[in-house]
Amino acid sequence: MKIAILGFGCEGKAILKYLKNSAQYKNADISILDKKIDKNYLLNLNNFNIIFRSPGVPYNLPEIKNAIKKGVIFSSSTDLFFKNAKKIGCKIIGITGTKGKGTTATLLYKILKADKKDVHLVGNIGKPAVEILPKLDKKSVVIFELSSFQLQDLKYSPDIAVILNIFEDHLDSHKNFKEYIEAKANIAKWQKKSDKIFYDADNKWSHWVVKKSISQKFPVLIENLKLFNIEKIKMLGVHNLKNAVMAAMVAKNLEIKKNIIKKVIKNFKGMEHRLELVHSNVFENVGINFYNDSASTNPYTAVAAIKSFKEPNVLIAGGKDKGLDYTPLANALKNSNTKLIILFGENKKKIVKVISKIKNKEFKIIEANDLKSAVNLAHKTAKSLATGAVAPHPLIAVLFSPASASFDMFKDYKDRGKKFKEIVKGLK
Repeated sequence: MKIAILGFGCEGKAILKYLKNSAQYKNADISILDKKIDKNYLLNLNNFNIIFRSPGVPYNLPEIKNAIKKGVIFSSSTDLFFKNAKKIGCKIIGITGTKGKGTTATLLYKILKADKKDVHLVGNIGKPAVEILPKLDKKSVVIFELSSFQLQDLKYSPDIAVILNIFEDHLDSHKNFKEYIEAKANIAKWQKKSDKIFYDADNKWSHWVVKKSISQKFPVLIENLKLFNIEKIKMLGVHNLKNAVMAAMVAKNLEIKKNIIKKVIKNFKGMEHRLELVHSNVFENVGINFYNDSASTNPYTAVAAIKSFKEPNVLIAGGKDKGLDYTPLANALKNSNTKLIILFGENKKKIVKVISKIKNKEFKIIEANDLKSAVNLAHKTAKSLATGAVAPHPLIAVLFSPASASFDMFKDYKDRGKKFKEIVKGLK
């Protein structure tokens, strides 16, 4: 049997380890296909019996479509996990949405952990799923953060599906929004009547996905839960309140005690690179706070970040374009207390073109060559705001929310966020 692993990142390496320890596959002829190793890695896909695709390799590539027509079987780490976890009989909670997956999944994990459950966090936010299979039994609970790339060719759905907000994203990898949302729908499509699905009742595309499921349906609104409010949690923003309510509603359905849910959520400070307060200083009696929101890789997440601040702020944005429309960002800026927008990166001209159309705007737009110059300029502007007409406002925010992917200048959004923090901590 000839097997290929397509893409050799974290999941690809986890698949290789799994296959070598598997009675079914350990004697197979296994090849690694990765563009970092061979730029022609897609040339001979038809020569294999089974190909395990990593999420970073788009499913709609012509070479993959052609191989499928020739009879090549495609699988993935996610497929392997679901196939085996279903046999074990553990409970799988799958969480998807355009943004908020990591925060919701982590909160739910911490709540179940606090209740002494045998709970595991996998996906982009945790370990590759196949790594934990040997640790699972019928009492285990697995929380799986699922991206559109992991769901796209999946023929399984979790016992409990969680659908957060859905809006345009990854149009640089998906053919169009229709393909993107249809990939998301696989989280619901294969559910049984005895399964459950929780969804953002404010989001029309979450409603669309939920209709694909025959399971028990639970619409979730902020008003559903009175355990806490936005003033009682440490995370910034209404979007994070929604994530907290979703995690709480699922935990409540799993019969976790209210006092445990409440305590965990009230103490949770949020995730790294997601509206993360990374530095504070005082200038002329005005506090200047720096926020790292590098996980903001599309306009809608930047909108949510901007709406989290009432104080005067400086926005740093820009990066690699994903084929998205920046009009929502422009509309949010129009009604914000943003005083300066500093743009850098591959798509800065595209963003400038959109937000420059705003009439009667109170902010200025400046272009920078790189992140370091953008941060230095933001710091200088924040200090001038502290001594200008805006004073004596007690706070000024410098918000790094790129609204774009990171791959024009950085390895990924985590690398970008770490670089931002290093630059900020070196300010004088």
